[in-house]
Amino acid sequence: MSVVGAFTDEMASRLTGLSVGQLRAWDRSGLISPSFADENRRLPFSRIYSFRDIVSLRVIAGLKNDHGVSTQHLKQVAFELRGLGEDAWSKTTLYVLNKRVVFEEPKSGRLQEVVGGQRVFRIPLKVATADVEADVQALFSRPKNLEGKTHAQRHVMNGEEVVAGTRIPVRSVLSYFELGLSDSRILEDYPDLVQADIDAIRAKTKGSAA
Repeated sequence: MSVVGAFTDEMASRLTGLSVGQLRAWDRSGLISPSFADENRRLPFSRIYSFRDIVSLRVIAGLKNDHGVSTQHLKQVAFELRGLGEDAWSKTTLYVLNKRVVFEEPKSGRLQEVVGGQRVFRIPLKVATADVEADVQALFSRPKNLEGKTHAQRHVMNGEEVVAGTRIPVRSVLSYFELGLSDSRILEDYPDLVQADIDAIRAKTKGSAA
């Protein structure tokens, strides 16, 4: 399963533990901005974060919250790291020494403080991209409490009744019933569904017929 690569600020907040207000403050200050952003930040969905942004936000949040690095120092680090590319926060091996950020200089491989150039040796800050991938999958996974339920919402499929937690119209499942196709065929064609969904739609159909 591929990992989704576009996240609203609300989603980014859930994935990083940072508040939406904090994300927007960091955007305004230039510390880290979403990869896909409209100049008019007041528009709906004007801040869309990439997967790389989420990893970077976790790095920055870890530096600030777990290692006591000041926001002002992080802004200086962000300025210095820009020369290493857009994915500097997520690809560069970062270290912390006395609440100062250190990185591995790409050409020489030596460790140096990002701001100031002092050489140091320290255990690196570990940030696993795989952990972010797992959390993204969990964020978009269908909640168990929605299995076996249907609903209609005005902004989902133009208000048509769908299987809860998906965009699969109930009528699509009903068409399989009408064709006499098996439940296993439905589950094969719609892997987001579970048997409880099919049973609920079948029971609802029988109830309506009665």
